[in-house]
Amino acid sequence: MIESCTKKRMLLGISLLGGLTILVLIVESNWTESSSDNPFSENIEVNSTVIPNGEYEVISECHPCTAFEIASKSIGVCGHARYKEVIKYKKGETVTRSCDRVAWLEERKFWKFQALSFACAVLFCISVFWRENILRQRVIRKVARQLRASA
Repeated sequence: MIESCTKKRMLLGISLLGGLTILVLIVESNWTESSSDNPFSENIEVNSTVIPNGEYEVISECHPCTAFEIASKSIGVCGHARYKEVIKYKKGETVTRSCDRVAWLEERKFWKFQALSFACAVLFCISVFWRENILRQRVIRKVARQLRASA
């Protein structure tokens, strides 16, 4: 079945599957909920007097702690997860809590992986075409040699 497909049909099929994959990733990233919205699974700095299940507003999104904050342990939550976010509770207190992942760093890693995979695919595709041409030329030379020998 797949052997009967032309190169144009194969390229079209692969392009459609790639486009569908990108569409699914975009839709999924917009529809999934963040796990950092759950206030019960968080680590809040020690000097906080607010109960963690109150209403809050995120002032600063999750971002990596600096090397100084990790080494000096000036912010206690940086020693735990290496990422922090600043939140403000409705009662007025502003606290720092740890978070597991930074969304934009994870997304950047994902796109780096996708770019590397695409570059490898292009490189291997070029090498396959190159090898195919070399083998085709060898067969043509062999047939020409046989024709010369028989004549």
